[in-house]
Amino acid sequence: MGKKSDRNGELNYGVVADRKVGIMHVYRYGNMGADIVLIQLAGNHDISEIKDEVAEIQHLTSMDFELIAVKVDDWNKELSPWKTPAVFGNEDFGDGAVQTLEEILLLCSDKSKTYYIGGYSLSGLFSLWAACQTDLFSGIAAASPSVWFPGFIDYMKEYKIKSKNVYLSLGNKEEKTRNPVMAKVGDCIREGHAWIKAEGVNCTLEWNQGGHFKEPMTRTARAFAWVMQQNRNESRVEKEHL
Repeated sequence: MGKKSDRNGELNYGVVADRKVGIMHVYRYGNMGADIVLIQLAGNHDISEIKDEVAEIQHLTSMDFELIAVKVDDWNKELSPWKTPAVFGNEDFGDGAVQTLEEILLLCSDKSKTYYIGGYSLSGLFSLWAACQTDLFSGIAAASPSVWFPGFIDYMKEYKIKSKNVYLSLGNKEEKTRNPVMAKVGDCIREGHAWIKAEGVNCTLEWNQGGHFKEPMTRTARAFAWVMQQNRNESRVEKEHL
């Protein structure tokens, strides 16, 4: 087990939960007593940068929070809602999202807290998919989400987003690729953004400079900070009308 965090937001991390198969590694950052909990699915290559992301979120907002980073061992399998052939390389996409979400929900059992879920790339797609399964999450922080994933936009339209606030972003060079499937990402995110807004969900789409691999942690930090601020604004409006 890692160190317990203090009220000043010191880093906390450790393996805290068993998976049905293997171990789910959960790294905790910030204030473990905070009312706001950010859930992020992260690959092994992301974990070393999460501390910097947390610092950036703290820079962007004065709100107190805990960030729980859940390490994903098999990125293409554990975050994919259904099987589809590989679109780059030779690794097909699996259908492990259902089991992954079941495990994530075990981390969200304290009903007194406000939960947000988000991530980058396929983790961002998983977060949007999760918002179609449950209304537990007050906001979705989907930075450069893989909305090119075959069939996803139609799925989202059928099953509906159940969160109140959705942040979307994309690099302005991401759709400029020779890969015919991934080149659809720009059209898909524009279509998804327009549909989510038409459904009455508070949704923004931010365009970033560069391609998919430019400053992913900074982009994710902005995504989380935005959804947190939206909920603060909503709470302020509610208090004003009491």
